Amino acid sequence: MLTVVPGILVGHWTDAEAGTGCTVVIPPQGTVGAVDVRGGGPGTRETDLLSPVATVPTVSGLLLSGGSAFGLAAASGVVEWCEEQGLGVDTGIARVPIVPAAVIYDLGITGNARRPGHAEGRLAAEAATAGPHAVGSVGAGTGATVGKANGQDGWCKGGLGSAHFRLRDGTTVAVLVVVNAFGDVLDEHGDILAGAWKDGRGFIDARRALIEDEPAHPRLASMGNTTLAVVATDARLGKAEATHVARMAQAGLARVIAPYNTPLDGDTVFCLATGQTGANPIIVGTAAAEAAVLAVRDAVRSASSVRGVPTAAMRGAQPSAQG
Repeated sequence: MLTVVPGILVGHWTDAEAGTGCTVVIPPQGTVGAVDVRGGGPGTRETDLLSPVATVPTVSGLLLSGGSAFGLAAASGVVEWCEEQGLGVDTGIARVPIVPAAVIYDLGITGNARRPGHAEGRLAAEAATAGPHAVGSVGAGTGATVGKANGQDGWCKGGLGSAHFRLRDGTTVAVLVVVNAFGDVLDEHGDILAGAWKDGRGFIDARRALIEDEPAHPRLASMGNTTLAVVATDARLGKAEATHVARMAQAGLARVIAPYNTPLDGDTVFCLATGQTGANPIIVGTAAAEAAVLAVRDAVRSASSVRGVPTAAMRGAQPSAQG
């Protein structure tokens, strides 16, 4: 759970019938934020404020949402809620909430039936608590899918997952992910846990298919992809250090999703550092990368079928016990 980090709150809004949702993370006041954006198709809001050279030092909340670019509108509902709670940067005239956001493209599963907006973002913020949060086909992971190399008929259900580590000095490092990847998700042995499926053949192995079969138009099969992640830690990190932690977490995602960071993905990793302990950022980043691997597997193993899209288990995979 991301909420094992003291002071971190997580809330979901989910519409399983439409196949979409959003997730809000509210950190303690004074939390340092950073981001690492990769892939060719990111959908984001206010991520420039998280640059190490940007003036604003802290964040008020984060939004992860379905709905593609339309879902960025849900951030306005989170901003409204944060303002009412007195959260934000004091400009002397108003306290302005800083709520960076990133979205996944889930319109293929929703049929464009519904996108999270202002009201849905606010509901997710209102639901945010410090208790254990749901994983699987919830929040921003509701309409997530993986394994797009064989087109929509071969999808497996993605989802939202989490994992964490406690370091020897007591520092906590936790990761929450939304897995909506073009590539396959790999298990502990490097075998495909969830991915592109072909009847009569099983998982086709997207890497081999792309290299050996050379599909003429992989973009036509992709239908939009992105993996989003939030690293939360009670370590004391500056913006540059937190940025490096986010980058290291991306390396973990690349070990468990293959291929990753393609021109068809908008992969984005945030880092929130609440500043309670003095942990080494190299150790924090190493733990973040390993937690990201576990969180991705948790997402697909926890996913349930939504709008007829099967899970990996329904496709005939034999997942090993969760790590």
